[in-house]
Amino acid sequence: MRILLVEDDALLGKGVAAGLAQAGWAVDWVVDGLDAETALRTNNYDSIVLDLGLPGIDGLTLLERLRAGNDRTPVLVLTARDTLADRVAGLDAGGDDYLVKPFELAELQARLRALLRRSKGTAGPRLQQGRVTLDPAGHVVFLDGEPVELSAREFATLQELMMNAGRVRTRSQLEDSLYGWGEEIGSNTVEVYIHNLRRKLYADLIRTVRGVGYIIAAGDG
Repeated sequence: MRILLVEDDALLGKGVAAGLAQAGWAVDWVVDGLDAETALRTNNYDSIVLDLGLPGIDGLTLLERLRAGNDRTPVLVLTARDTLADRVAGLDAGGDDYLVKPFELAELQARLRALLRRSKGTAGPRLQQGRVTLDPAGHVVFLDGEPVELSAREFATLQELMMNAGRVRTRSQLEDSLYGWGEEIGSNTVEVYIHNLRRKLYADLIRTVRGVGYIIAAGDG
């Protein structure tokens, strides 16, 4: 899952970016609204964590422009503005959730997981396909009820495919979900992750659509 973090407080931004990355998300961090607009024009994100008090373009204006352009990316508004009027304004501008500073990183992660579930049409906290169960909160995968050890990137690849069950994900889409800016991407890294997942889980879980990408069939198994 790839997150755009828009936060001008250097200390907070660094801490949130590190915490989300440690939890397995790919994170791009920008410090003003203008850079956020540029990032959103050139990249696809699963969710946006958006501060309101930004230089360049303030968060509310950025959010209104996103929704006016029919951009449906889930937005978690993250701000020190804690009055009722501020919360209402953030939600009415198109925010999907609202978290007031100071906050605990665990709550931010949980709220992001909930936003992603809703945006992908997934009701429960765990993902289930065939013999495989994935728990995003616990960051663990089960095969026939038994835990399976995966690397962070293998886990992220599997989560991306399971959250998009029934839809083909191209190699480029998978790379975008796995890597943030400045991270080196090997020429066959996605293929390696897919090979390892098939080996550690079972071969028929992930299917190759020749010339297109990879898919986990909805309701597979």
